[in-house]
Amino acid sequence: MTTEQSCVPNHHAHYPGFAGPAGFLAAASMVLGGEGNARLAVHLSELAAGDAVADIGCGPGTAARRAARAGASVVGVDPAPVMLRVARLLTRRSARPVRYAEGSAEALPLPDSSVSVAWSIASVHHWADLDAGLHEARRVLQPGGRLVAIERLTRPGAKGLASHGWTPGQASAFADRCLAYGFADARVNQHGSGRRTKVSVTATAP
Repeated sequence: MTTEQSCVPNHHAHYPGFAGPAGFLAAASMVLGGEGNARLAVHLSELAAGDAVADIGCGPGTAARRAARAGASVVGVDPAPVMLRVARLLTRRSARPVRYAEGSAEALPLPDSSVSVAWSIASVHHWADLDAGLHEARRVLQPGGRLVAIERLTRPGAKGLASHGWTPGQASAFADRCLAYGFADARVNQHGSGRRTKVSVTATAP
């Protein structure tokens, strides 16, 4: 990773999207390993029954289903049809329905001011356009709505799969960008320890 990339929150913007058999395998791994992130997202967003959630980059829908079980109405958005297919299959028996839609962080298929919570779990580092993504998050969030981004904590200079996540510098850069887009109270926090440590940014829509 170059010095210029070291503080870029979407440093994997051009990573190939999920598709085909490899996409199904990736979805399966996300289901197996996604519950911890889902619980953390619910906690950080202070999710309550009656909230409306946009799960940006929802993958196989693990966090979306957990939000629905907590009494929220949920729209899971993902650019990969293979992820949406797995999400819908796994959500069929959910006690509370979740709507899934194809889209991206830069073009959310949601009306203005339609959600009280927007979260993006392990996906901001893949956003194609950070500014467009934050513009869309602000557009769909109601005033006072909560934005939550969660990534795996990585070390500077990591290569390959180990680089998928955020260094402390990348998390701080994302928080600064949130403030530049009018979000308030942007905070960076770390959760857990060792290789399972997560880093989060939370912010409030104006």
